[in-house]
Amino acid sequence: MFRSHAAMLGLIAGGSLVRAQCAPETFTAMLADKAEVTVNFAHAIPANGSFGQGPANIPFPVNATRLPALCALGINVKSSENSSYNFGLFLPDSTWNERFLATGNGGFGGGINWPDMGIYSQYGFATMSTDTGHISSPFDGTWGLNAPETLIDWGYRAMHGSVVLSKYIIEKYYTEASGIKYSYYASCSTGGRQGLKEIQIHPESFDGISVGAPAWWSTHLSGSTLWEGLYNYGASDPKHINPSLFPAIAAEMKKQCDPQDGLVDNIVSDPFSCEFDFEALLCTGTNSSTCLTAAQLTTLYKFYNDWVDTNQDFVFPGVTLGTDASFLMSSVATLGSDFYRNWVYNDSTWDYTKFTYKDVQFADTINPGQARADNFDLSPFLDRGGKILKYHGTADSLIPTGSSVYFYKKVLQTLRPKGINLDDFYRFFLIPDMGHCSGSTNGPWYIANSALSGATHSVPGFENAEHDIILAMMKWVEAGEAPEKLVATKFVNDTATLGVRSQRPLCVYPKQAKYISGDPNLPGSWECKSRY
Repeated sequence: MFRSHAAMLGLIAGGSLVRAQCAPETFTAMLADKAEVTVNFAHAIPANGSFGQGPANIPFPVNATRLPALCALGINVKSSENSSYNFGLFLPDSTWNERFLATGNGGFGGGINWPDMGIYSQYGFATMSTDTGHISSPFDGTWGLNAPETLIDWGYRAMHGSVVLSKYIIEKYYTEASGIKYSYYASCSTGGRQGLKEIQIHPESFDGISVGAPAWWSTHLSGSTLWEGLYNYGASDPKHINPSLFPAIAAEMKKQCDPQDGLVDNIVSDPFSCEFDFEALLCTGTNSSTCLTAAQLTTLYKFYNDWVDTNQDFVFPGVTLGTDASFLMSSVATLGSDFYRNWVYNDSTWDYTKFTYKDVQFADTINPGQARADNFDLSPFLDRGGKILKYHGTADSLIPTGSSVYFYKKVLQTLRPKGINLDDFYRFFLIPDMGHCSGSTNGPWYIANSALSGATHSVPGFENAEHDIILAMMKWVEAGEAPEKLVATKFVNDTATLGVRSQRPLCVYPKQAKYISGDPNLPGSWECKSRY
């Protein structure tokens, strides 16, 4: 029977957990027969301590804080003649819940994600993150120039190797425990792609995964990111939209789409069903400070609609209505240009302004790092009892929400003919008004899917499987109780200590939360209903 989060921690903490000494020589001896492995460090961290690698860990320069007493371990693995990767482990001293959880990365970034590892260690997990073989910011892909082995590490090899070796270390470290009872994964964006890729090629790695806004279609996502920047490229082009107009555009979309979901609350709950009148943004006079010309309107229409190219090929979904266009259309993002310059063409001088769909087709033949997570036959993961919880914000300005909808439908088209009901192992939740992986101006979005000011982990005041996606994943895997909904929370100023502003149910796709009656800030005022 599944126990509550608090009960599980109490059970483990109350026992006598026997572990090895947290010292480099302990792990060096443990790994002596693995010539490719080097122990970088092992540090004993006291209760309420902190750990990280500082500014040198570019994407994660801030320490994990308020940690339980644990051992912080760093490992290096040589993956080829000219590449290697590192990973970190947090091994709790006395609060280990006999479970393992791996987490991931963002964008093109390397670096060990100590902050998220710290969050998950608060649940009692032994946690792991890999630097994927390099250190860089999420927006820097220059490290991949003429580095095919490092790209393979980023694509999948570092994650899988780290998972396998982490499990080995954990089993050896806790000398008298019964071993790892369950293995989990939780991350977003590139981290979401990493989780999906791992269960596609190694379904035995995890019992359950929680993935958000996965960057699963790497060649097409990067192509779309570049293409969308080029829509608005050239400030002198008549089709160019000055970024100062983006707030007015978003406001008009919210004005039209918000009432169509049945409640005017400054939240576009269903952007996919909104019948938006683009022509309402056309200028009617000479003042163009809050309106668009006909030429500019064509740019906007392309951005918010699917990219369909040669022979009616579907290339990538457009951005959802109501999403701020600033990130993707203010300039050409390196998440697009670096991918094609450095990873596809291995030419840092390649002229990205000449980019076309043919470049995407060529990239597909290469699949840099073999990173695409596009095997839609997830039945091997289902067959071993695996569970997937996936979420995506409907106002994601980095990875269009439609890419997760498209993935879900491709899996459905693959498995339904085999008689498989996706709800038996794969449940998908759209989060209205949430941006990329976290955050919303108005909508309830928090389901323990990211760091939150004033909280160490989980959902303060609501530490249960109905509100916390990590606990929901555990309950589904360990007790067979699938979530029919998740209740998202919006804290005042996104700070847990300031109290709850609103809550709302998130429904299993394709159902949606519909307002029934009462206070719209209370979850009981909503019901999950079919769209038809």
